[in-house]
Amino acid sequence: MSTFTTSDGVELYYKDWGQGQPIVFCHGWPLNADSWESQMIFLASKGYRCIAHDRRGHGRSSQPWDGNDMDHYADDLAQLLDKLDVKNAVLLGFSTGGGEVARYIGRHGGKRVAKAGLISAVPPLMLQTGANPGGLPISVFDGIRAGALANRAELYRDIAGGPFYNFNRPGAVRSEGLVQAWWMQGMMGGHKNTYDSIKAFSETDFTEDLKKFTMPTLIIHGDDDQIVPIEAAGKAAAKLIKHAKLLVYPGAPHGLTDTHKDQVNADLLAFIQS
Repeated sequence: MSTFTTSDGVELYYKDWGQGQPIVFCHGWPLNADSWESQMIFLASKGYRCIAHDRRGHGRSSQPWDGNDMDHYADDLAQLLDKLDVKNAVLLGFSTGGGEVARYIGRHGGKRVAKAGLISAVPPLMLQTGANPGGLPISVFDGIRAGALANRAELYRDIAGGPFYNFNRPGAVRSEGLVQAWWMQGMMGGHKNTYDSIKAFSETDFTEDLKKFTMPTLIIHGDDDQIVPIEAAGKAAAKLIKHAKLLVYPGAPHGLTDTHKDQVNADLLAFIQS
């Protein structure tokens, strides 16, 4: 496997497919780099170099007890891009990975980044606060934490089989394969790491990070996203990023990189080539 060790001793797995302009993918919670495989095989076949890593504590990367927060995630990403000497990259983040992208640009700047993409992404802030009334109440995330401690395997099956892909909507056709693939990726992650990451993706405020975006940015969000509601996420982010283009997918769920993969692939390719 391709791995490297961070400055604080964490071994991170990454995959590096194809040749050409680099496209770097940051995955969602509690998944790993495999969640991007539909986009990676498509774009690598179109002449691009596709790079994705398993975030610390997730997938095939090691499981440190500490450091499961957005600053560490962003610094890990920076070290990966430095190691591979990535330049002129398109940096894409899905869900929690969108927070990783935002915090990377906020902490490390955009010198290696030509364009950015936020897909079903958590920024600017998921948590409901006085300044962010459209966010989700803390009780939602407390419930996820309680479910993880009580029966993490059951929680992951319920999320994938329900709101993540909107399989709980009337008339939805459930894909057992998608549910099992999601569950498998989640269970590969460390229990402590994925537990701590709930706080990282829900309570981190990325408002100031988004204001530092200077590159063209594509935002893709489904308007029936039950995990990261569009009003406080995609639409709010589009107002903060100066050079953002927002694409709203009618009726699409959170996991649209799978359910709407052909549309996502086409829109990403058009954005990259623009």
